[in-house]
Amino acid sequence: MTLEAVLFDLDGTLIDTAPDFFRVLNRMLEEDGRTPLSYSDVRKTVSDGARALVKLAYGVDQGEAGFDELRQRLLDLYLNNIAIDSQLFAGLDDMLNWMLEHNLPMAIVTNKPRLYAEALLNQLMFNGAPLAKVTASLVCPDDVTQRKPHPEPLFKACDEMKVDAKRCIYVGDHARDIESGRAAGMTTIAAAFGYIHSAEEVEHWQADWRVDNSQDLLPLLKTLGQL
Repeated sequence: MTLEAVLFDLDGTLIDTAPDFFRVLNRMLEEDGRTPLSYSDVRKTVSDGARALVKLAYGVDQGEAGFDELRQRLLDLYLNNIAIDSQLFAGLDDMLNWMLEHNLPMAIVTNKPRLYAEALLNQLMFNGAPLAKVTASLVCPDDVTQRKPHPEPLFKACDEMKVDAKRCIYVGDHARDIESGRAAGMTTIAAAFGYIHSAEEVEHWQADWRVDNSQDLLPLLKTLGQL
């Protein structure tokens, strides 16, 4: 394959955001006199979004009394503490530098709302500049009519970069990422180092490739792209 671009999910794939979610969620619980959560439980739930985190912490579902207030409180607190401990996963700085050296564009396609995705990418530094500066395309749910697992967000990113989806790779840590990538005709890589509930579930995603350690992603991209 002549590789034209690599697209990434955000939380749990490109950036390890779990530490900041862990901190703000337990801060809320402490303020409310509740028992704090373990890091492991929070980490496994981050890719499922703020709604899942509220349910994990408070045991209430969307539509139940108090849910919307708790979710907004979590989001507001997170926005104000969005890049304290978050960072690229190990080895991905080398991967991004390699992509820059080979003029291989990087896109981020996420189900994280643009308000929070942009804030994170603008505050997280890479080579002395905001990570947003090296992101060729950022597609969030706000930008499309159908979010992942529909392929529309991936096609939008490809259109913005003027690349062929069939010559792209999509990397993600959730079943919906792989489903979206497959529907778009992309080569898919399951980021098994990300925020998954169990290692066994990854096998059911039917990704083309699986990476268990973030530092192994660069060698795989070199092989697949023959660069």
